[in-house]
Amino acid sequence: MNPADARALRDGDLETREHNLRLLFERAGDGDTSAKEALRALVRDYPDYHRSLYSRALNRAAVFGDDSLKAPLLASLADTRYNCQAWAAMGCAALGFDEAVPGLVAMLDHPQEIAREQAVIALGTLGDESVVAALAPLLRDANTGMRERTAEALGEIGGDAALAALWDEFENRRYYRIGYIASALSTFTPDIIPRLCEAAESDDPDKRYWAAVALGSTGDDRAVPTLERLMAQDRGSTVFDGMVSVAAKKGLRTLRRIQAAIAARESR
Repeated sequence: MNPADARALRDGDLETREHNLRLLFERAGDGDTSAKEALRALVRDYPDYHRSLYSRALNRAAVFGDDSLKAPLLASLADTRYNCQAWAAMGCAALGFDEAVPGLVAMLDHPQEIAREQAVIALGTLGDESVVAALAPLLRDANTGMRERTAEALGEIGGDAALAALWDEFENRRYYRIGYIASALSTFTPDIIPRLCEAAESDDPDKRYWAAVALGSTGDDRAVPTLERLMAQDRGSTVFDGMVSVAAKKGLRTLRRIQAAIAARESR
Protein backbone atom coordinates (compact mmCIF):
# COMPACT_ATOMS: atom_id res chain seq x y z
CA MET A 1 0.00 0.00 0.00
CA ASN A 2 1.26 3.46 -0.92
CA PRO A 3 2.08 5.32 2.35
CA ALA A 4 0.30 8.39 0.98
CA ASP A 5 -2.91 6.39 0.71
CA ALA A 6 -2.55 5.30 4.33
CA ARG A 7 -2.12 8.89 5.46
CA ALA A 8 -5.01 10.16 3.35
CA LEU A 9 -7.58 8.89 5.83
CA ARG A 10 -5.64 9.95 8.95
CA ASP A 11 -4.24 13.40 8.21
CA GLY A 12 -6.07 16.71 7.92
CA ASP A 13 -9.51 17.82 8.98
CA LEU A 14 -12.54 15.55 8.59
CA GLU A 15 -13.72 17.25 5.40
CA THR A 16 -10.33 16.60 3.78
CA ARG A 17 -10.33 12.98 4.86
CA GLU A 18 -13.86 12.47 3.53
CA HIS A 19 -12.74 13.94 0.20
CA ASN A 20 -9.76 11.57 0.17
CA LEU A 21 -12.10 8.69 0.91
CA ARG A 22 -14.15 9.51 -2.18
CA LEU A 23 -11.00 9.55 -4.28
CA LEU A 24 -9.99 6.16 -2.91
CA PHE A 25 -13.42 4.79 -3.82
CA GLU A 26 -12.95 5.95 -7.40
CA ARG A 27 -9.54 4.36 -7.67
CA ALA A 28 -10.65 1.15 -5.98
CA GLY A 29 -13.53 0.91 -8.44
CA ASP A 30 -10.97 1.04 -11.23
CA GLY A 31 -9.03 -1.82 -9.63
CA ASP A 32 -6.28 0.16 -7.87
CA THR A 33 -4.78 -2.27 -5.32
CA SER A 34 -3.24 0.42 -3.09
CA ALA A 35 -6.57 2.22 -2.77
CA LYS A 36 -8.33 -1.05 -1.91
CA GLU A 37 -5.77 -1.87 0.74
CA ALA A 38 -6.10 1.60 2.30
CA LEU A 39 -9.86 1.07 2.52
CA ARG A 40 -9.42 -2.40 4.00
CA ALA A 41 -7.03 -0.94 6.58
CA LEU A 42 -9.76 1.51 7.58
CA VAL A 43 -12.13 -1.39 8.30
CA ARG A 44 -9.51 -3.61 9.94
CA ASP A 45 -8.23 -0.87 12.26
CA TYR A 46 -11.57 0.87 12.65
CA PRO A 47 -11.05 2.26 16.21
CA ASP A 48 -8.21 4.40 14.84
CA TYR A 49 -10.47 6.17 12.33
CA HIS A 50 -13.37 8.57 12.52
CA ARG A 51 -16.79 6.91 12.56
CA SER A 52 -17.90 9.01 9.58
CA LEU A 53 -15.15 7.48 7.43
CA TYR A 54 -15.96 3.98 8.63
CA SER A 55 -19.67 4.24 7.95
CA ARG A 56 -19.13 5.75 4.50
CA ALA A 57 -16.63 3.04 3.62
CA LEU A 58 -19.00 0.23 4.54
CA ASN A 59 -21.65 1.71 2.28
CA ARG A 60 -19.27 0.66 -0.50
CA ALA A 61 -17.79 -2.50 1.05
CA ALA A 62 -18.32 -4.58 -2.08
CA VAL A 63 -15.87 -2.34 -3.95
CA PHE A 64 -12.85 -3.25 -1.84
CA GLY A 65 -13.80 -5.90 0.72
CA ASP A 66 -12.38 -9.40 1.04
CA ASP A 67 -12.21 -12.21 3.62
CA SER A 68 -9.56 -10.36 5.62
CA LEU A 69 -12.33 -8.08 6.88
CA LYS A 70 -14.40 -10.86 8.44
CA ALA A 71 -12.87 -10.74 11.92
CA PRO A 72 -12.85 -6.93 12.26
CA LEU A 73 -16.41 -6.65 10.98
CA LEU A 74 -17.62 -9.28 13.44
CA ALA A 75 -15.82 -7.37 16.20
CA SER A 76 -17.39 -4.09 15.16
CA LEU A 77 -20.80 -5.75 15.07
CA ALA A 78 -20.57 -6.21 18.83
CA ASP A 79 -18.69 -2.98 19.61
CA THR A 80 -21.16 -0.68 21.37
CA ARG A 81 -18.46 1.86 22.24
CA TYR A 82 -17.52 2.61 18.64
CA ASN A 83 -21.25 2.82 17.81
CA CYS A 84 -21.16 1.77 14.18
CA GLN A 85 -22.93 -1.56 14.45
CA ALA A 86 -25.44 -0.68 11.73
CA TRP A 87 -22.66 -0.21 9.19
CA ALA A 88 -20.86 -3.34 10.35
CA ALA A 89 -24.09 -5.23 9.62
CA MET A 90 -24.19 -3.63 6.19
CA GLY A 91 -20.61 -4.71 5.49
CA CYS A 92 -21.20 -8.28 6.65
CA ALA A 93 -24.20 -8.56 4.33
CA ALA A 94 -22.35 -7.06 1.36
CA LEU A 95 -19.44 -9.48 1.78
CA GLY A 96 -21.54 -12.55 2.58
CA PHE A 97 -20.22 -13.24 6.08
CA ASP A 98 -22.89 -15.58 7.43
CA GLU A 99 -20.92 -15.96 10.66
CA ALA A 100 -22.50 -12.61 11.55
CA VAL A 101 -25.99 -14.13 11.91
CA PRO A 102 -25.92 -14.64 15.71
CA GLY A 103 -24.71 -11.09 16.23
CA LEU A 104 -27.35 -9.76 13.86
CA VAL A 105 -30.10 -11.57 15.75
CA ALA A 106 -28.81 -10.01 18.96
CA MET A 107 -29.00 -6.59 17.29
CA LEU A 108 -32.76 -6.92 16.77
CA ASP A 109 -33.09 -5.58 20.34
CA HIS A 110 -30.71 -2.68 19.73
CA PRO A 111 -31.90 0.69 21.07
CA GLN A 112 -31.05 2.45 17.80
CA GLU A 113 -33.59 2.13 15.00
CA ILE A 114 -30.97 2.22 12.26
CA ALA A 115 -29.05 -0.66 13.85
CA ARG A 116 -32.20 -2.78 14.14
CA GLU A 117 -33.16 -1.99 10.55
CA GLN A 118 -29.74 -2.90 9.15
CA ALA A 119 -29.74 -6.11 11.19
CA VAL A 120 -33.07 -7.08 9.61
CA ILE A 121 -31.81 -6.28 6.11
CA ALA A 122 -28.62 -8.26 6.67
CA LEU A 123 -30.55 -11.23 8.04
CA GLY A 124 -32.60 -11.23 4.85
CA THR A 125 -29.34 -11.67 2.94
CA LEU A 126 -27.46 -14.00 5.28
CA GLY A 127 -30.12 -15.78 7.33
CA ASP A 128 -32.11 -18.97 6.83
CA GLU A 129 -35.25 -20.42 8.39
CA SER A 130 -33.54 -20.53 11.79
CA VAL A 131 -33.90 -16.73 12.11
CA VAL A 132 -37.57 -16.52 11.13
CA ALA A 133 -38.79 -16.88 14.71
CA ALA A 134 -36.69 -13.86 15.71
CA LEU A 135 -37.86 -11.78 12.75
CA ALA A 136 -41.58 -12.59 12.75
CA PRO A 137 -42.50 -10.43 15.78
CA LEU A 138 -41.12 -7.38 13.97
CA LEU A 139 -44.00 -7.62 11.49
CA ARG A 140 -45.96 -6.05 14.34
CA ASP A 141 -43.40 -3.35 15.11
CA ALA A 142 -44.77 0.16 15.64
CA ASN A 143 -42.32 1.50 13.05
CA THR A 144 -43.62 1.14 9.48
CA GLY A 145 -40.13 0.96 8.01
CA MET A 146 -39.21 -1.88 10.35
CA ARG A 147 -42.30 -3.84 9.32
CA GLU A 148 -41.48 -3.28 5.65
CA ARG A 149 -37.84 -4.35 6.01
CA THR A 150 -38.90 -7.43 7.96
CA ALA A 151 -41.39 -8.51 5.31
CA GLU A 152 -38.74 -8.05 2.62
CA ALA A 153 -36.25 -10.10 4.66
CA LEU A 154 -38.73 -12.94 5.13
CA GLY A 155 -39.47 -12.91 1.42
CA GLU A 156 -35.75 -13.23 0.68
CA ILE A 157 -35.26 -16.05 3.20
CA GLY A 158 -38.24 -18.00 1.90
CA GLY A 159 -39.36 -21.37 3.16
CA ASP A 160 -42.43 -22.58 5.01
CA ALA A 161 -41.76 -20.74 8.27
CA ALA A 162 -41.31 -17.37 6.55
CA LEU A 163 -44.43 -17.92 4.48
CA ALA A 164 -46.42 -18.86 7.59
CA ALA A 165 -45.35 -15.67 9.37
CA LEU A 166 -46.30 -13.49 6.40
CA TRP A 167 -49.59 -15.28 5.82
CA ASP A 168 -50.56 -14.88 9.47
CA GLU A 169 -50.09 -11.14 9.11
CA PHE A 170 -52.12 -11.20 5.89
CA GLU A 171 -54.96 -13.06 7.59
CA ASN A 172 -54.85 -11.24 10.94
CA ARG A 173 -54.04 -7.71 9.89
CA ARG A 174 -52.81 -5.53 12.73
CA TYR A 175 -52.40 -2.55 10.40
CA TYR A 176 -54.69 -1.32 7.65
CA ARG A 177 -52.07 -0.85 4.96
CA ILE A 178 -50.04 -3.99 4.33
CA GLY A 179 -48.69 -3.55 0.82
CA TYR A 180 -45.33 -4.77 2.13
CA ILE A 181 -46.93 -8.06 3.16
CA ALA A 182 -48.57 -8.43 -0.25
CA SER A 183 -45.24 -7.79 -1.99
CA ALA A 184 -43.41 -10.30 0.19
CA LEU A 185 -46.07 -12.96 -0.38
CA SER A 186 -45.69 -12.55 -4.13
CA THR A 187 -42.11 -13.83 -3.89
CA PHE A 188 -43.51 -17.27 -3.06
CA THR A 189 -44.83 -17.67 -6.62
CA PRO A 190 -46.10 -20.01 -7.99
CA ASP A 191 -47.18 -21.89 -4.85
CA ILE A 192 -48.85 -18.85 -3.31
CA ILE A 193 -51.16 -18.13 -6.26
CA PRO A 194 -53.96 -20.62 -5.42
CA ARG A 195 -54.01 -19.36 -1.85
CA LEU A 196 -54.25 -15.74 -2.97
CA CYS A 197 -56.97 -16.59 -5.48
CA GLU A 198 -58.94 -18.21 -2.68
CA ALA A 199 -58.41 -15.10 -0.52
CA ALA A 200 -59.81 -13.05 -3.40
CA GLU A 201 -63.12 -14.86 -2.83
CA SER A 202 -63.31 -13.76 0.81
CA ASP A 203 -66.25 -11.85 2.26
CA ASP A 204 -63.69 -9.36 3.62
CA PRO A 205 -63.03 -6.58 1.07
CA ASP A 206 -59.72 -5.74 2.73
CA LYS A 207 -58.51 -9.29 2.19
CA ARG A 208 -59.67 -9.20 -1.44
CA TYR A 209 -57.91 -5.85 -1.93
CA TRP A 210 -54.55 -7.09 -0.66
CA ALA A 211 -54.94 -10.40 -2.48
CA ALA A 212 -55.30 -8.39 -5.71
CA VAL A 213 -52.17 -6.39 -4.90
CA ALA A 214 -50.19 -9.56 -4.19
CA LEU A 215 -51.47 -11.34 -7.30
CA GLY A 216 -50.40 -8.44 -9.47
CA SER A 217 -46.92 -8.53 -7.99
CA THR A 218 -46.46 -12.19 -8.93
CA GLY A 219 -46.18 -11.36 -12.63
CA ASP A 220 -47.84 -14.73 -13.30
CA ASP A 221 -50.53 -15.30 -15.93
CA ARG A 222 -52.38 -17.63 -13.57
CA ALA A 223 -53.38 -14.56 -11.56
CA VAL A 224 -55.01 -12.82 -14.55
CA PRO A 225 -58.53 -14.40 -14.45
CA THR A 226 -58.97 -13.51 -10.78
CA LEU A 227 -57.71 -9.96 -11.29
CA GLU A 228 -59.96 -9.46 -14.30
CA ARG A 229 -62.97 -10.68 -12.33
CA LEU A 230 -62.24 -8.39 -9.39
CA MET A 231 -61.71 -5.44 -11.71
CA ALA A 232 -64.99 -6.00 -13.54
CA GLN A 233 -67.27 -7.13 -10.74
CA ASP A 234 -66.00 -6.23 -7.28
CA ARG A 235 -67.38 -3.00 -5.82
CA GLY A 236 -66.07 -3.57 -2.31
CA SER A 237 -64.14 -0.89 -0.44
CA THR A 238 -61.62 -1.19 2.39
CA VAL A 239 -61.50 0.44 5.79
CA PHE A 240 -59.18 3.07 4.28
CA ASP A 241 -61.54 3.70 1.34
CA GLY A 242 -59.56 1.70 -1.19
CA MET A 243 -61.58 0.07 -3.96
CA VAL A 244 -60.98 -3.61 -4.66
CA SER A 245 -61.65 -3.08 -8.38
CA VAL A 246 -58.99 -0.35 -8.50
CA ALA A 247 -56.47 -2.59 -6.72
CA ALA A 248 -57.17 -5.31 -9.28
CA LYS A 249 -56.76 -2.88 -12.18
CA LYS A 250 -53.44 -1.67 -10.79
CA GLY A 251 -52.48 -5.28 -10.12
CA LEU A 252 -52.98 -6.17 -13.77
CA ARG A 253 -50.81 -3.24 -14.81
CA THR A 254 -48.11 -4.32 -12.39
CA LEU A 255 -48.29 -7.89 -13.65
CA ARG A 256 -47.85 -6.79 -17.26
CA ARG A 257 -44.94 -4.49 -16.35
CA ILE A 258 -43.20 -7.35 -14.59
CA GLN A 259 -43.71 -9.62 -17.58
CA ALA A 260 -42.43 -6.95 -19.97
CA ALA A 261 -39.31 -6.40 -17.84
CA ILE A 262 -38.63 -10.15 -17.74
CA ALA A 263 -39.06 -10.42 -21.51
CA ALA A 264 -36.70 -7.49 -22.06
CA ARG A 265 -34.03 -9.06 -19.86
CA GLU A 266 -34.35 -12.41 -21.60
CA SER A 267 -34.10 -10.80 -25.04
CA ARG A 268 -30.79 -9.23 -24.06
